[in-house]
Amino acid sequence: MAKVTLEELRKLRENKKNEIHKRELEGKEIEIIVGMGTCGIAAGAKDALDAFLGQIDANGLKNVIVKQTGCMGFCNYEPTIEVRVPGMPATIYNRVNAEVARRIVAEHIIDKKLVSEYVFDKPSIDIINQK
Repeated sequence: MAKVTLEELRKLRENKKNEIHKRELEGKEIEIIVGMGTCGIAAGAKDALDAFLGQIDANGLKNVIVKQTGCMGFCNYEPTIEVRVPGMPATIYNRVNAEVARRIVAEHIIDKKLVSEYVFDKPSIDIINQK
């Protein structure tokens, strides 16, 4: 096994600290919940999770938490993701791959618009208009 330098250890520690920070609740108002049951993982949920984390970093979003959960019960529509943004209805997206995950960050989280073609169960009009 190759020796690890002090600089490599410091970089590894910093990377892990950043990963842990993304999972802390304090100061986070937006939630992305990724279904990571066996069905979700088999359908590509890990790629979607990685894309969400990458986009959060790329956009400097400090108020977003990414959580993992087990099976959401929609095995036929995996990977499924729930997004909760204040002022918007909680939304479940289906068949979310890395490209769709990037769109969800850009359109739903940043621009506050649903990515309609991937919404699993469209919210009622009275919920969308409710403030």
